[in-house]
Amino acid sequence: MGRVVNRTLYLILKINYTQMEGTIKNLVQDKNFGFITVEGREKDLFFHANSLVPGLAFADLKIGDRVSFEEADSPKGPNAVNVSKA
Repeated sequence: MGRVVNRTLYLILKINYTQMEGTIKNLVQDKNFGFITVEGREKDLFFHANSLVPGLAFADLKIGDRVSFEEADSPKGPNAVNVSKA
């Protein structure tokens, strides 16, 4: 099981981690969330600032940045967690 940054996220997500890499496609600065594009995958993955690894600030991310992350299932579908710069 991967390390979970936000305890609330841990409690609501069904843990099913898979290490992946992708590219930041969109950032919504005022709401602290964004989307990651993964090559060969039809849908982008949602991530929230709470899902970043310790030491990485949401403001440090830019569209086009390569990131690594783990995928976790949630009631609304897959999310990226433990997001770090690749």
